[in-house]
Amino acid sequence: MRTAGVGRGLAGLAALLLVTGLSGCAFAPGGHIGYETDSAPIDDLVDVEPITLGLVRTQQASAGSAGKPDPTALSRAVEGAGEASSASPYQYRVGVGDVLSVTVYDHPELTIPAGGERPSTESGSTVGSDGTIFYPYVGRMKVAGRTVDAVRDELQRRLTAYIAAPQVDVKVAGFNSQKVYVTGEVDKPGVMPVTNVPLTLLDAINLAGGMRESANWHDVVLTRGDEIEHIDVHAMLQDGDLSANRRLRDGDVVHVPDLGNQKVFVMGEVVDPVSLPMGNSRLSLTDALSQAGGMNEAEADAKGIFVIRQAPAASGKLATVYQLDARNATALVLGTQFMLQPTDIVYVTAAPLSRWNRVINQLTPTITSVYQVTRATRDFDELRDGN
Repeated sequence: MRTAGVGRGLAGLAALLLVTGLSGCAFAPGGHIGYETDSAPIDDLVDVEPITLGLVRTQQASAGSAGKPDPTALSRAVEGAGEASSASPYQYRVGVGDVLSVTVYDHPELTIPAGGERPSTESGSTVGSDGTIFYPYVGRMKVAGRTVDAVRDELQRRLTAYIAAPQVDVKVAGFNSQKVYVTGEVDKPGVMPVTNVPLTLLDAINLAGGMRESANWHDVVLTRGDEIEHIDVHAMLQDGDLSANRRLRDGDVVHVPDLGNQKVFVMGEVVDPVSLPMGNSRLSLTDALSQAGGMNEAEADAKGIFVIRQAPAASGKLATVYQLDARNATALVLGTQFMLQPTDIVYVTAAPLSRWNRVINQLTPTITSVYQVTRATRDFDELRDGN
């Protein structure tokens, strides 16, 4: 009897050691750190809206049809912008370093005084640092800051004293004084001259070879002096509104950034959680779920598909959460029309049974350990009692 009592004592000691081991974090030094669990309530900072047909139609009406722009859209937009700019007044003004080609008809000695075998960019008159050129009979003449027509009129007037009814033509043979800079995610970043043909934002991007796959079409940055403007080229091409297609000036910098955080994040009960870039395209909710491998059918809660979207700073809210109930698979048709925005988070929740299974899976190692210790103790007692 005393032996059986010892056996039961060992079993109790083993169970106590097991419980002590499982709760070791509560007794270990530093295992308990006091902290405040209260946090600011966020319920009032979050708006929750179901994804309905009405919401989708409202979104489409405010943002226009979404999707990837036609590959030829940039070229066509450039042509359209050129037509629009030709109707608006634009005159190039001569600057320091430009080369002027002056033609005086019937007077070849004045037309190319430096020799006719060289190109006009070399044989013309270069505007000096003081903004003047030298021309026979006329002498020094101020041209910087003036239009070509104004320069021609003055030359013609001053040559009248030496030539009867002179016919003069002036052209800019070398545009060297004014430049814009295109940097970032374009095929050929570099410097572009401002010429007598208006140069717009889309012109510059097109001349730079267009945007790369890694370019962020939604946030092209135009820097002009101390002013910085962010331009959504994707929306410009998508909607056909060229009002933001700025005419560039000397010293302007057009920077095409990379994608950065212009992504959609798909998390939760999907086959392959992923971040999806949104460079020159928009994604629908169904697109995003598809590219993440779809929902995990065994564990996902079809009524818990959420899109978490950061609220505008001026709204005083933290986020808006859009919910799609896809227990009826036809609801995914709404998902094809609900367009995502950069930095949206798509989250698919787990079904209640799945959450219970997770709890069981976490408890299984502990239950197994207790069972093994109990069985080992019982076997020891039986072996000892048999002896």
